[in-house]
Amino acid sequence: MEPKELTIRGLILGALITTIFTAANVYLGLKVGLTFASSIPAAVISMAILSAVKNSSILENNIVQTVASAAGTLSAIIFVLPGLVIVGWWNGFPFWQSFLICVSGGVLGVMFTIPLRRALVTNSDLPYPEGVAAAEVLKVGSGTRGETKDETGEAREGLVAVILGSVASAGLAIVTATRIAAAQVTGFFRLGTTASSGYDVAWSLALVGAGHLVGLSVGMAMLTGLVIAWGIAVPILTSMQPAADGLSLASHTLSIWRTQVRFIGAGAIAVASIYTLAKLAKPVVGGLVSTLAASRSASTDDKDRDLSPPWILALTAVCLIIAGVLAFTFARQTVLAPSALKLTLIAVPFVLVGGFLIAGICGYMAGLIGASNSPISGVGILSIVLCASVLVLAVSPTPETRPALVAFALFVTAIVFACATISNDNLQDLKTGQLVGASPMRQQIALIVGVGAGAAVIPWVLNLLAKAYGFEGAANVGVVAPHPLSAPQATLISALARGAIGGSLPWKMLGIGAMVGVGLILLDTTLGAMKQTRIPPLAVGIGIYLPMSATFAVVVGAVISYWYDKRIRSAANPDRAERLGTLVASGLIVGESLWGVINAGLIVGLSKDAPIGLVPEDFALAPWLGLLAFVGAIVFLYGWMLRRSAAVQ
Repeated sequence: MEPKELTIRGLILGALITTIFTAANVYLGLKVGLTFASSIPAAVISMAILSAVKNSSILENNIVQTVASAAGTLSAIIFVLPGLVIVGWWNGFPFWQSFLICVSGGVLGVMFTIPLRRALVTNSDLPYPEGVAAAEVLKVGSGTRGETKDETGEAREGLVAVILGSVASAGLAIVTATRIAAAQVTGFFRLGTTASSGYDVAWSLALVGAGHLVGLSVGMAMLTGLVIAWGIAVPILTSMQPAADGLSLASHTLSIWRTQVRFIGAGAIAVASIYTLAKLAKPVVGGLVSTLAASRSASTDDKDRDLSPPWILALTAVCLIIAGVLAFTFARQTVLAPSALKLTLIAVPFVLVGGFLIAGICGYMAGLIGASNSPISGVGILSIVLCASVLVLAVSPTPETRPALVAFALFVTAIVFACATISNDNLQDLKTGQLVGASPMRQQIALIVGVGAGAAVIPWVLNLLAKAYGFEGAANVGVVAPHPLSAPQATLISALARGAIGGSLPWKMLGIGAMVGVGLILLDTTLGAMKQTRIPPLAVGIGIYLPMSATFAVVVGAVISYWYDKRIRSAANPDRAERLGTLVASGLIVGESLWGVINAGLIVGLSKDAPIGLVPEDFALAPWLGLLAFVGAIVFLYGWMLRRSAAVQ
């Protein structure tokens, strides 16, 4: 009998999981500027629940994680949408406007990635770390409940591997949440008289797992980005701009990185993205042709069939109409009313063209380093700069129109950003589906359901947090908590919108980044021609742009993965040993992600930054205990894998 796949219970379960993950992601993103991919935790939860249900299957589990991951990823809209409150245009988040922004952009993200599937998933060697990890988790669940034969015991061994990795990463995350062990170590130091730099190393086993999955090439590229950022750019720029009187070394160094060096990374990402898109032009066109051909063939394998072109065109048209109505209505309610039609005629093509280009960029980045580590806020930066610059050409800003133009730019960019967030996740899910034998068409339907579920939750959560905490830089009238949420990306993107419309953008840093990007492309091409390990330019730009705390452990994981792969070549069954490494790495991501959800609930419920903190924040032994626990966990896990690899005949 054909296994169940797209079921009502699967869609409902995915929507319920969505509520938890979306709320957690919105809070964490506004507080610390980071979100976690919900695919793997959703796969684990659905696997646990559906294992008790008759006739459930790996394909139905996959649908649940697809719905939940789409909605959890859509929460990244918080990197733009709160900007309308920060600039003082909104006092809260109107439900229908916020909902329709998320729905129109999110569904467009699904539509735009359909022609990219064959180019970036089916016919691509991109690693898709989280997509592969989620597939391995689903396969383990399938084997342990007897859905597939497990004569060699590999599924049982795989389940132990996932559990072991999960317990290790969740355990370390829980210990660091108590403050007995530090979650990261940060420090700043002088280089000469005025120059300075710093380090910010997070003891994250989830990031080590991601590094294991992305491999050495991406890891070395990100290390190159770190060296460019903290070994070259920060020291040079701090030596050229000494700290003002009374400003601490840490504050000055971080300020230089945030306001200048990150823009170098953004410029490099922009050039690398354009280069990547140019290389993808041929396979993307091929994907479009294949999609059209497949839709006309009645005998097409269900495992390679997408939504039909008429549906794609119809849904795209509906979303663009919604985007146009939203933009026109928004402009009509401001001093921009006389130019409302002109602005709408700019906004809709910007959403269409910009959204498709960004879908390709985000899909490629997610395939390269994973949705969790993809610097989607960098795409938001480029989007707001481009959108604001185009609007300035259309409507000359005056003191009266400037605030409304800033708000309109944020509003339109929010739609494009919703498209970007979903594109960042879609292809990971489709990679998971490819590995477990799912139907792309059914997954695309599930993605649309996930977008709707997430869009319905996000406005409520945003309003709750805005009333309870408020945002840095906003008026925050009547908020409860004394310390507002930092909302770092929304604050930065709002500042960029004001800068682009007011004429004060750091074009010099963006230009330097663009030149760095060109140099990296030439280096990567040369290495490819010489048959050497390549340095993906996009990953280097990511290493420059992201905080060191989000990349260093990925580099560590990539190096350890390379060492492990060399060690297991002499094993009796190297392929099985390699899969074991993938499963442990998957478990590392699972455990920390699930604890992230639980801890976010504790933080919100108890209104404490460290709800299970047992010692003061400055506990002297914490940094050393954190390092010891981090290294000890890695030594134990990889030692266990090597012993298992030697034992398998």
